[in-house]
Amino acid sequence: QVQLQESGPGLVEPAQTLSLTCTVSGGTITLYYYYWSWIRQSPGKGLEWMGAVDYNGKTWYRPSLKSRTSISRDTSKNQVTLQLTFVTPEDTAVYYCARSSQNPYYTDYDSRRTYDSWGQGTHVTVSS
Repeated sequence: QVQLQESGPGLVEPAQTLSLTCTVSGGTITLYYYYWSWIRQSPGKGLEWMGAVDYNGKTWYRPSLKSRTSISRDTSKNQVTLQLTFVTPEDTAVYYCARSSQNPYYTDYDSRRTYDSWGQGTHVTVSS
């Protein structure tokens, strides 16, 4: 059974870049037809899909976050990384990585049901 584990700093200063890593075990990130997403949930708000990378390394992003978001992968380490630039306190959230068998960009990407596996999440606070 695939397992996902997020890691990264819990505190980031405003205007800096947030970098998080999702380490996948029990399955390879290059397996056909799987998509690996970053999703966040701010206090009092619903899930917000940020973007995804697929089994070929192609990426998709939420239009409203595209200018600040970059998702990449390291196949040798079986990891997917997220970078979010110029963070503000509004980027404070629990950040999750998740897997889906459909391209989230063309489905209900903010719905929990779109994804079949989740990491436990990592809380990130943006504050000086």
